[in-house]
Amino acid sequence: MKDTASIGIVALGEPLYELNQQADGRFLGGFGGDTSNVVIAAARLGARTAYASRVGGDIFGDALRGLWEQEGVNVTAVKADKDAPTGLYFVTHHPEGHRFTYRRKGSAASLMGPQDVPEALIASAKILHVSGISQAISSSAAEAVDRAIAVAETAQTLVSFDTNFRPALWDAGTARTAIQRATSHATILKTSIDDSRALFGDDDPASIAARFLGLGAKTVLVTLGADGVLAADAKGQQVLKGHRVTAVDATGAGDAFTGALLAEVCRGIPVAKAVPFANAAAALSTLGYGAIAPLPKRAEVERFLSSAAH
Repeated sequence: MKDTASIGIVALGEPLYELNQQADGRFLGGFGGDTSNVVIAAARLGARTAYASRVGGDIFGDALRGLWEQEGVNVTAVKADKDAPTGLYFVTHHPEGHRFTYRRKGSAASLMGPQDVPEALIASAKILHVSGISQAISSSAAEAVDRAIAVAETAQTLVSFDTNFRPALWDAGTARTAIQRATSHATILKTSIDDSRALFGDDDPASIAARFLGLGAKTVLVTLGADGVLAADAKGQQVLKGHRVTAVDATGAGDAFTGALLAEVCRGIPVAKAVPFANAAAALSTLGYGAIAPLPKRAEVERFLSSAAH
């Protein structure tokens, strides 16, 4: 039995500092990184969260640490590396949409390895969350993910995994092998149509869910963008329609969904019953710009669900 006073969710992965070009040409600072977004989303909804990673001993690492502390995320497993930089990404805006340019090679997070896995923290938590990006940034980081999953399984900590395939980081063949390995241990797996199309040439939500269940995941969530989400387990599948909102920026909506889902699971809510809450949180996260600023708090999600029911 887990200590209920312990951390609910531990995420391991790559945080990034964002520089977003504004209309006047200047760049506005912000934050990103899928697993970091997830723990912040969950923390805003009342979950006790922790993050495990490495940041540079620079102003960007300091800013990220300040963000996590402000949001109530435990940072005891975030190490500062004086010899490597914090990863950065730039957002520029073009007629065809946003363009993301990354400066992450040789970053502190990419140097993370099994020695950086906070084993006691994971063992005492209810959920470990990792992603395909956590695996893709380097071979040592992939080893860290494998070690974290092994620790979680031994301790009966639930494993949450998001495929989050990024072709700029690794080729589909290499990614498939690592993602399938993590899937076989996943209690909760989230993927998307785009990921599965790139990885497996499959864009049918029901078929995608069946594939990941067949690989060993206990529950699979296939996000469908504005169309909602397909949830599947051994008992069957169901599609929950998306909420119609005036979205301005969908950046990080998938992370908002995952963070909300895991926050509900930490409260003892079964995954199937947590999906509507997560679906609503994801919709609300698209009403503002950036991955962090529009992440909702619990009262906002509850009001939204209440109004949608009438």
